Parts: sequence; structure tokens; C-alpha cells
Amino acid sequence: MESLITFFNEDSNLLLIYLLLFTIILGFEVISKVPTVLHTPLMSGANAISGVVIIGAIFLIRQSGPEDYLMLGLGFLGVVLGMVNVAGGFAVTDRMLEMFKKKKR
Repeated sequence: MESLITFFNEDSNLLLIYLLLFTIILGFEVISKVPTVLHTPLMSGANAISGVVIIGAIFLIRQSGPEDYLMLGLGFLGVVLGMVNVAGGFAVTDRMLEMFKKKKR
């Protein structure tokens, strides 16, 4: 519990939390304004961003101490959610590309 209190007392971590909340709100606003026709092409860009998130989460796990359960949990959550997004993006992109292939007669 003391680690959690120390986490929220540091100004740099509080700034990072504010930045995270800002990026979540900004990302939601940007994606909600995109027409549905463009969602599938944006998926490949989201796959690249999710790859960066996965690498960042792996760095977070590597740099956190063995007793820092908050950072380990956030890193694990980042890896899991990033991988789900990448796998879903590839599935949707593959399905979209199947629509453009010629059908055999």
C-alpha cells in the first residue's frame, strides 16, 4: 500500500496520469469522427500503434521491481490489450482483403 501512496505523491507520475487521460479522451474523439468507410484502413495504422504499445509495456515490465505490483500489472495489461488489438486488426484486415479477391468458378 505504501508503494501506491508513493506512486501518487510524485509529481511526474501524476503528470503521466493526466497525459494518459488526455490521450484516451483525444483518441476517442478522433476515432468517433471517422466515417465508417475508413475504419478498416485505419486498422492497419492501429496495428502499428498497438505494436508500439506492446513494446512500451514490455519495457515497463522489464524496468519495474519485483515488488512493484502496480507497474507489473499495468505492463501485463498493456501487453494483453495490445495483443488483442493486433490480432483483431489482422483478422479484420484479412477479412477485408478476402472481399477483393476473385472468386473461383
